Amino acid sequence: VLVAYLLCVIVATVWLRLPTSFIRESVPDVGALTAAYLGLTARGNVAGSVGSSVVLGYLIDLISGTPPGLAAVVLGLTCVIARAAQQRILVRGTAMTMGFSAFVALISGVVSIVTRMVFGVPRPGVMIDLQHLALVTLATAITGSLVWKIFRRIDAAFARTHRERDAALEGL
Repeated sequence: VLVAYLLCVIVATVWLRLPTSFIRESVPDVGALTAAYLGLTARGNVAGSVGSSVVLGYLIDLISGTPPGLAAVVLGLTCVIARAAQQRILVRGTAMTMGFSAFVALISGVVSIVTRMVFGVPRPGVMIDLQHLALVTLATAITGSLVWKIFRRIDAAFARTHRERDAALEGL
């Protein structure tokens, strides 16, 4: 969670320095990728992964200026959805990772929009929301493989056995 939080801070500060406004508005959703990764790698009980996703969402709420609890709820639900989807598909290879990253960003964005609507949080018009969702989904799909590769390396570094290390490096 701490590594994901640091990645979110780094991405947020670096992305603001990019040259065009089109690129600056398409910040990859590292929080959603992390929540999905936690859901995908959960063994047995998913409660720890959901708890970690909620904590990360709370930390993202603190630095992003979103209403308190919005990212926490969205990332917790994203973790559960990714866990449910993982039981149906196999996420391996660059194309599947990019596709699943886009799916995660899309689901996270839709959950965020619905949550804001349900709780009456002010939001922009529908077209602006959809345009932003499309840009974030594209950026997240492009960066998803790199983010998950970083997480797999960290998992491999902390693996207890050689078998766990190989499994972490192989992929999800």
